[in-house]
Amino acid sequence: METKLEGLKQILEGADGVLVAFSGGVDSTFLLKVTHSVLGDHAVALTASSPTAPPGELEEAKELARQIGCRHIILDSHELENPVFARNPANRCYYCKDELYRICRAEAERLGFPTVVDGTNLDDLKDHRPGHKAAKEWRIRHPLVEAQLTKADIRQFSRELNLPTWDKPAIACLSSRFPYGVTINMERLEKIAACERFLRELNFRQFRVRYHGEVARIEVALSEMERLFDVATRAAIVERFQRVGFSFVTLDLQGYRTGSMNEPLRKKPS
Repeated sequence: METKLEGLKQILEGADGVLVAFSGGVDSTFLLKVTHSVLGDHAVALTASSPTAPPGELEEAKELARQIGCRHIILDSHELENPVFARNPANRCYYCKDELYRICRAEAERLGFPTVVDGTNLDDLKDHRPGHKAAKEWRIRHPLVEAQLTKADIRQFSRELNLPTWDKPAIACLSSRFPYGVTINMERLEKIAACERFLRELNFRQFRVRYHGEVARIEVALSEMERLFDVATRAAIVERFQRVGFSFVTLDLQGYRTGSMNEPLRKKPS
């Protein structure tokens, strides 16, 4: 473990200036902390402000960057204006990351920083991630992968560094709540955001609200599922979701799992 951390520091020490694509999640927060500790003012965080970001994430990113003491740049992202992205193809993530990395690369060049990095970790290479293609095209480095760091490693190091994100639930952009081929637009994003904000207000930690037309499908961690059978809680969720605009509210009995919308892509033809 210590060898991995030292390896990460050595990777970063070789850079003249590093711009970190910073979402405020577990991985990018850890990476920003280490990068800033190694490079000081030659490390800068950039967060893309987008309607596809889960509610509250931009504010959390601002606070985390402040706690770390790193310069933090926030720029608007416009992937929703790309009609190909809005059509939500199976490689949708490519167009989202293409927009993010374009912004990062342009800002890095403005700053005179030769290196742009993101928080991709070793475990991320196992799932359907079209965004990796965009990263390669924009010459984005993945120091956590280079240092062979897994999600578990990052959480452990984050805890040792007293980062508040060490046990933060996994986050993903709101676009991941839509089945591939279902158009993504502002109205639908706002509906999902409103529902997820309400679940967070009810103190659920790990969940997703998936969009299926008139149906909202709730995925929640198995350890939290029992709470949804409380009469008052269930009634409040149904009432709020229907007020937002969904006709039906369902619970996925498999519970929360990362990338559930990718499951149809992984099924082998019979």
